[in-house]
Amino acid sequence: MTEHGAGPPDEYVEAEIHRMLAEDPDVAEQGITVVRRERGLVLYGEVESPHRREEILRRVSERFPDVPVTSDIGVIRTQAPTQAEELP
Repeated sequence: MTEHGAGPPDEYVEAEIHRMLAEDPDVAEQGITVVRRERGLVLYGEVESPHRREEILRRVSERFPDVPVTSDIGVIRTQAPTQAEELP
C-alpha cells in the first residue's frame, strides 16, 4: 500500500519530523528546519558535530524510509580550539 513517486510529502511528515527531533531526548534538536521540496524534504540548520548531523539523518530515514531527505545541516564548533591557530 506504499506509494512510490507520489509527489512531495505532506505537512504531516514535516510536523512529525519537527516533533521527533525536538521531543526525542537523545536528539532534543529544535534548530532544524524541515522544508518541503518537489522531490522530498530538505533539513536545514546547524548542529555541533558531524556525528550529531548523521544521527539526525539516520533517525529521520528510519522513521520515514519512503521519503527522500536531503541534508543542508551545517556543523558549528561549540568548543574552544585545543591548539592555537597559526596564521602565515
